[in-house]
Amino acid sequence: MADESTTLYARLGGYDAIAAVADNLLPRLASDPQLGRFWQHRGNDGLRRERQLLIDFLCAKSGGSLYYTGRDMFTSHQGMRISTTDWDAFIGHLNATLEAFQVPEQEKQEVLAFINSTKADIVEV
Repeated sequence: MADESTTLYARLGGYDAIAAVADNLLPRLASDPQLGRFWQHRGNDGLRRERQLLIDFLCAKSGGSLYYTGRDMFTSHQGMRISTTDWDAFIGHLNATLEAFQVPEQEKQEVLAFINSTKADIVEV
């Protein structure tokens, strides 16, 4: 395993920084006129669980020691009818969040690479 100080997780600032990114990103997504439908009729407990799963996923994928216990991306998003335009809107919000936190370009590209690797499992239409 790589020296922990060289992981993307460490370069992003660790758990607290990744949690702050999730806390910035999720409201952007939920309030987007196109994407908001995915968060309608969700209870607070479900929203908290989704936030934690997102944090765990980002931490695990970036080389942190957290273990992602959620379902795989295909199972989690199957039947949601997520389109390419939905995906593009999501990526736009993710970019805006990463820019808001002044994530350096190399780290930003690494985050986008592992997020984009999930596209085929998430986009249906």
